[in-house]
Amino acid sequence: MAERPVLRTELCARLGIEYPICLAGMGGKADPTPPKLVAAVSNAGGLGVMGGTGFSPEEIRVRINQIRALTDKPFGVDLLLPVSMAEVGDSRPEIREQLAREYPRHVEFVQSLAREFNLPQVTASDDTVLSPAVIREQVKVVLEEKVPVFAAALGDPSWMVPDAKAAGITVMGMVGAVRHARRQIEAGVDIVVAQGYEAGGHTGRAANFPLIPQVVDAIAPAPVVAAGGIADGRGVAAALALGAAGVWVGTAFLASEETGIVDLHQQQILDGSTQDFIVTRAYTGKTARDYKNVVIQAWENSDLEPLPMPLQQVLMEDFVEAASQVGRHELVNNPAGQIGGMLTERKPAAVIMDELIQGAVEVIKGFRSVI
Repeated sequence: MAERPVLRTELCARLGIEYPICLAGMGGKADPTPPKLVAAVSNAGGLGVMGGTGFSPEEIRVRINQIRALTDKPFGVDLLLPVSMAEVGDSRPEIREQLAREYPRHVEFVQSLAREFNLPQVTASDDTVLSPAVIREQVKVVLEEKVPVFAAALGDPSWMVPDAKAAGITVMGMVGAVRHARRQIEAGVDIVVAQGYEAGGHTGRAANFPLIPQVVDAIAPAPVVAAGGIADGRGVAAALALGAAGVWVGTAFLASEETGIVDLHQQQILDGSTQDFIVTRAYTGKTARDYKNVVIQAWENSDLEPLPMPLQQVLMEDFVEAASQVGRHELVNNPAGQIGGMLTERKPAAVIMDELIQGAVEVIKGFRSVI
């Protein structure tokens, strides 16, 4: 049996993992990080992280138990904790009434898109709306289940840090700016994920090469995990060279056999060039990097500004549900990062992990030859 490569940083000791590689906790009903993918990454020596946003508190609990049935290794749950959200009701009907009352032009625009693409009239059936009340219930499940790691992919987790610490949970917070990193540490976050503009899904404005070392310097000695544009061993080695203690990898695992995204979206990632992954507010109201499509272009061509979260998300949900039901997945948002331009092949998650680890070890060994 071949000897396993060694690649250890302080992150490994902190999280009880073998390799400093974390699955980005990508959430949403597209199910990019189902339990089998989370478990596969953890079983391969990394930290599998499930994206819980988009699922009810009850569904999150079921998925946590499914992960535990597949692995005895550490894993995490990732949720969105937005700092700024529009004032809305807790139910979808209430928000729909608000949209019709306050933003009739936006409602008519989305309805016109549905007519243009000949979509059926559909009302999204899921009652889970990203509201402060729902977010607190989601977090409550994570605390009750004592999940080893909690990750806040967006926003400020300070309000739940004391309860997480009391439950023995390690808290990770994602940032896109140095000032946000300092704020996270002041709030008691254990590990900061510095995510560059290259990343898929909700993202900021700073690229990872300038962002990562600045965050490392700003919050030392707290560990920093690098995110954005990492899909092979060279990216892992680069992140470590910039001072990060590990990496947060998302898009590369969207090319895995275990992800739950639809085949068309996976193929878009495998066939796409870096320029095909663009930033938009069209689907959620927050800036997010998605694979380009005609719906994003239609919003760009309109004279309407997307609404704040969660109004924009509810505004678009019936359209997305209708497109999904009739298999028009090219009209549905496909969050993915610019590194999709270098992905060409679908692979098991364990193979992706092996390539990240082996590639990083080879690059790091190669550095020694130039000294």
